[in-house]
Amino acid sequence: MRKNEYSDYRSVIADSWNRCIAWGLDHDHEPTPLMPESARLEEINRQYSELLSVTEAEVLPYYRNVLSNSRCLILLADQHATVLNSWGDERITETRLKPWFQTGANWQEQNCGTNAIGTSIAVGAPVQIQRNEHFLKTNRSIIGSAAPIFDAHRQIAGVLSVFSDAYLPQAHTLGMVRLLSQSVENRLINRQFGPDHFQITLNTTADNFDSPWSGILVCDDSGRVIASNQRADQLLGMNTVEARLDELFTSRRNQILGHPETETLQLTTRSKVRLSARIKRPTRVADNPARISPLTLSNDGRYSDEFLGIDNLEFGDSAVKRCATQSLKVLQRGVPVLITGETGVGKEVLVKALHRASHRKDQPLVAVNCAAIPPELVESELFGYEAGAFTGARAQGSLGFIRKAHKGILFLDEIGEMPLSAQSRLLRVLQERVVTPVGSTDSVPVDILLVTATNRPLGSRIDNGHFRADLYYRINGLCVELPALRNRADRLPLIQTLYSQHRDPGQSEHLSPKVLSALENHPWPGNIRQLVNVLRVAIAIADGEDVQVWHLPEDFLAEFEATTGEKSETAILEPGVDNVEVEPEDTLATTLKVYRKCTGNVSQAARELAISRNTLYKRLRELGVR
Repeated sequence: MRKNEYSDYRSVIADSWNRCIAWGLDHDHEPTPLMPESARLEEINRQYSELLSVTEAEVLPYYRNVLSNSRCLILLADQHATVLNSWGDERITETRLKPWFQTGANWQEQNCGTNAIGTSIAVGAPVQIQRNEHFLKTNRSIIGSAAPIFDAHRQIAGVLSVFSDAYLPQAHTLGMVRLLSQSVENRLINRQFGPDHFQITLNTTADNFDSPWSGILVCDDSGRVIASNQRADQLLGMNTVEARLDELFTSRRNQILGHPETETLQLTTRSKVRLSARIKRPTRVADNPARISPLTLSNDGRYSDEFLGIDNLEFGDSAVKRCATQSLKVLQRGVPVLITGETGVGKEVLVKALHRASHRKDQPLVAVNCAAIPPELVESELFGYEAGAFTGARAQGSLGFIRKAHKGILFLDEIGEMPLSAQSRLLRVLQERVVTPVGSTDSVPVDILLVTATNRPLGSRIDNGHFRADLYYRINGLCVELPALRNRADRLPLIQTLYSQHRDPGQSEHLSPKVLSALENHPWPGNIRQLVNVLRVAIAIADGEDVQVWHLPEDFLAEFEATTGEKSETAILEPGVDNVEVEPEDTLATTLKVYRKCTGNVSQAARELAISRNTLYKRLRELGVR
């Protein structure tokens, strides 16, 4: 725990004790639990039925195989600290405390002093209360960890807590209860809003959408955020409820909500933070002409970085070739490699190619995204743990990622996000080539080749105390930087190759010069990942025909215009059509005329008007046609 974190933690306990004193409590006070009558219990079950069902049926089953082997008890309480239900081992506590773990018992600080449930509600944040940190002596036989569950409007809907009487490391318990509460929060939002609204899932990389730590935005058709989770606010740096997508991101609302569900969308916030996003449309179709029609993408899986080798990562770019050849040479000698570069440049693709070309190609490649693991769980996930090492530990223990990579290659992506405590343990592994699992005193030898990656300068992380300098020099055997796509000398053949891997069988083998020119001269803020998505969208919109400029996504064309100042070809009429300035009314009239001429065929009308289908849908909505 860092110094400032420890200071904040001590402050939470001290403030709680001060509140207890102000309420007139003393350490010897022994409150009496007031158990509600059966009618009140029925009312509680009815009032909180959704919260109870989401917690029990959708979250706890994922952890039941873990918690059933632990000496711990999970409690769900409402926003007033009243226990709604409990799961787990009721033998963890003394007989005199058992009534406090029954439905209807109330853990408010005013009555029970400093405790996990009551204090978590008081501060509106996750807390952990050790034995002697309880204000009342009667509670000092237990350890409690709790995290609030917030509803879509940032109000506390309930509290999840884990109680134990074991003298075991508790950081993992707090991480687990935070994970549980976030899972409940996300599922409540999805259940309440999912059927009728757009849901945008956000994360730092496209690999982590299914993590409970993903941000969630729920929007209506106009792009107004009507609900979101805490993580979304953290990623975007503001309270997102009631904000509009146009205010949050540089991309326009129609570009975001009209993006294919099957494709990852790269978004840039107004503060220039790049995020990966996934769109989920309403599952309950309403009779609403304003619904944005989804695009259907063909995804036959022909392209995969699993087939890329060390020799076909580039098509003439000397910087990429140098990165690949030098990395392979030093890695074969056991020297660690640090890969840097912007998001989307292909760091993980390079690592997979290195693995396939190395003498360890028949051994495991274990990839770990350090930013995707809750800080409290990083050590147990990386280094493994012994059976019963902490509350919630699996009965059989866990090998951990490092031991799983034994004889192979360990890839630690986003290494700069690793907590300091885990950095210290990793440094010992790299120095001594042994791993000591959490809860054990025995060390296990490991033989790994290490590759790390980051898209953030580690030097600044070292300067502000978030990354150890000695670990940096240990992992930085060879540091290579993959160039951004806009700086690669082989953009043209790379674009053509990716197109060939994705194109439909009936489409031309080569892109037209105009399309190639637009793609080659694009700034590509999302790099190769963005390029692949743009190509796949254009191929899908072309629907078997040759790709034209107007098949390219609107957000791509908007980026192009904003960067180059040039007008994209979607605003230029096809040959044979007078290219004159027209008033908006004339534009809509022309749109309607062409649409009727094409008997409602959207694709044909968009081609004749030389605009994208999204733009055509927008105009048709303005006309009240669709």
